[in-house]
Amino acid sequence: MTDDISDRPWLTVPDLVEVLGIGQSRVRRLIEDRHLLAVRRDGVLQVPAAFLEGAEPLHELRGTIFVLSDAGFSDEEAVAWLLERDDSLDAAPIEALRSGRKTEVRRVAQALA
Repeated sequence: MTDDISDRPWLTVPDLVEVLGIGQSRVRRLIEDRHLLAVRRDGVLQVPAAFLEGAEPLHELRGTIFVLSDAGFSDEEAVAWLLERDDSLDAAPIEALRSGRKTEVRRVAQALA
């Protein structure tokens, strides 16, 4: 992953337990059910903090994860794409999602297939 991704805040499962106010098994279920994407960084399962909105997973993220998965992206590739700047969006896709541009982000993601 590139440096701009590494510079972003990341949360471990224990961090997510604290931030979301739920148990560890529920956090793992959110990851398994694709409400959040997690990748191993230095051997530790972590989620970008940008994937949360307050004390919940960003609502628009789940459908986008499915679009990327359908396009053949691994979880690592999907996380990288979401966090890195995309010239066609003039922003990182996660930032575009956070600003209400869900349809545009998913259209760009579908074109990657």
